[in-house]
Amino acid sequence: MVLEEQNIMFVLRATQQAGTENVVLQLCEVFKPLVNKIVVVAASGFNKERLDELGIKYYAIPDIENKSPKTVLSIMKTIKRVAKEEKITVIHTQHRMAAFYVRFTGLYKKCVFINTSHNTFFNRKALTRYAYKHANLIACGEMVKKNLTDVFGLSDVTVIHNAVKPFDSNIVIDEAISKAKQEGKYTVGNIGRLSEQKGMEYFINAVPDVIAAHPDTEFFIVGSGEDEAKLKEMAKDLPVTFMGYRTDVQNIMSQLDLVVLSSLWEGLPLTPIEAFSAGKTIVATAVDGTVEIVKDGYNGLLVKAADSKAIAEKINWMIGHPADQKQMEAKALDTYNEEFSFDTLAKTYIDYYRSI
Repeated sequence: MVLEEQNIMFVLRATQQAGTENVVLQLCEVFKPLVNKIVVVAASGFNKERLDELGIKYYAIPDIENKSPKTVLSIMKTIKRVAKEEKITVIHTQHRMAAFYVRFTGLYKKCVFINTSHNTFFNRKALTRYAYKHANLIACGEMVKKNLTDVFGLSDVTVIHNAVKPFDSNIVIDEAISKAKQEGKYTVGNIGRLSEQKGMEYFINAVPDVIAAHPDTEFFIVGSGEDEAKLKEMAKDLPVTFMGYRTDVQNIMSQLDLVVLSSLWEGLPLTPIEAFSAGKTIVATAVDGTVEIVKDGYNGLLVKAADSKAIAEKINWMIGHPADQKQMEAKALDTYNEEFSFDTLAKTYIDYYRSI
């Protein structure tokens, strides 16, 4: 592929998918100087401000998980119209329903069709095979690739790890975290969408056991989502601060003492990579792609999913072993620099595009 001649359209869900949005913004930054044009098609809530900074057009569509006839028709019409008006030559989808629309509208016959899978799934097998049949398939991790091949019978899947830009060390002090530290508190944060996947309820249920062992501990949850009201109700009598959706995740992580990832399933999560880039270690559930990043006892601690007692035990261990935590933080930064840096992602994606 001659990159200078390409007009790329990224299509994704975006709604409540900050990790995928971040990946697309990274790809926009990588390819903007190399290709003729980039446009992004996504549901409302996408970071349009960043696209404006990059000089990239944004087209809004309804949430692609909404399968009402009216919504389906609207999305099909928009994708076809944008592809025609913008003279799109490459469509890179980031969600299987986005891939479905490319297949169903026949756009895969007119454009180079690429899809990146960000999660493992076990449902909608016929739909997934249909959507991905003509796509050049990328998986964000080895477990995602295994899922595509073993569960859905797909082949020729290339693994390209997610990555994040290095933390610039330009810390903007967060008042809530700063106040907790001034009071001598050990600060623990969990960053992610407030939904079933991220297992936030198990994190909240771990808080009492941590407080019983280490009363001077404060907890922070960064993110928004459909379970926000329920989670706030669960945490109303606990030392838990909800910080809402933030775009400065690395900045927040850099000010925390410890990061937790309590997910029930993942593809290749950005949270550990973001934590590592800020020189922080993590307590994470041993699910799917997370174990490709976090090595137990080396750069973090792994714990069984959906187990609040185990999460509390690992947090308590970290608090009680500051020297070991410092060693893990150093190894975490090494892991980021060696395996999950932005430069590695950029080179790998550029080479992949050119190869097809």
